[in-house]
Amino acid sequence: MVRKSASLKGFMVGIVLLVCIVIVFMLIGKSWFSPDKEAVGVVEEFYLYEQEGEFASSWKLFHSTMKERFGKGHYIQDRAHVFMNHFGVETFDFILSEPDKIDHWKMSKTGPAMKNVYKILVTQTYKGKYGNFDLKQEVFVVQEKDEWTILWDYNQ
Repeated sequence: MVRKSASLKGFMVGIVLLVCIVIVFMLIGKSWFSPDKEAVGVVEEFYLYEQEGEFASSWKLFHSTMKERFGKGHYIQDRAHVFMNHFGVETFDFILSEPDKIDHWKMSKTGPAMKNVYKILVTQTYKGKYGNFDLKQEVFVVQEKDEWTILWDYNQ
């Protein structure tokens, strides 16, 4: 009888331990893959591409309305020309704010309302021929077809 009791006790301890491990992994997974973290991740990815001058890759992260606004070729040429040639810089550093969730947002007055949007302030620091300067821009992130995408604000 003592053996069965010890076996049962060991089995129960094992089950409790397994449940605790599963809960810990669920909590870790939720904090790593939460919508706000994913939104920050896509903004970081976008600006890492921009830092490297990989404007075709950053353009792919735009929401479809942004892609309509900027054709891929035009965007690639314009970004390289304005930021690299005019500012006289090769790259920049950037920092991101914590994301703010917005329930309803429009990219422009006439644009469609979007739900569950995240706003992130991006500060880009340039060091170029005209001195050092920061460019601050609010970037908006929303899911489109299960992908997080980038939007800019065109409200007046």
